[in-house]
Amino acid sequence: MNRIKVILDTNVLYAGLYSALGASYQIMRAVERGQIHLVLSTTLVFEYEEVLKRDSDKLNLTEQKIEDLLDDLCLRSDHQAIHFLWRPCLSDPKDDHILELAVASQASTIVTHNVRDFKKAMDFGIRAIPPSQLLEELK
Repeated sequence: MNRIKVILDTNVLYAGLYSALGASYQIMRAVERGQIHLVLSTTLVFEYEEVLKRDSDKLNLTEQKIEDLLDDLCLRSDHQAIHFLWRPCLSDPKDDHILELAVASQASTIVTHNVRDFKKAMDFGIRAIPPSQLLEELK
């Protein structure tokens, strides 16, 4: 199976857990089925954890469920160290670590709901696409 290597922005993970009706949820299902090759960094996992725990009531998830979910994502993903060699690059400095992860891991794609924030990713040969576009490509 030829799996696409992606970096999943936190907003896609959040949306996929918030509602089972959208493309973000389908992306999470594709990860479970092994259709998508996720790459994570320690920084990104900590960001996932902070956002999910902060909004655990909205997501209707206990802290233990969040821990289990993150453990599962880590098991299904490759880990890549990033070294913060260049910053700032993107319009939102909080997203720089995601671009750095894509560059370091040689991932071709960042999946995000904030495509505009990642315009400079193209300078590195990395595209930023919404979940719906990735789903179309998986078909």
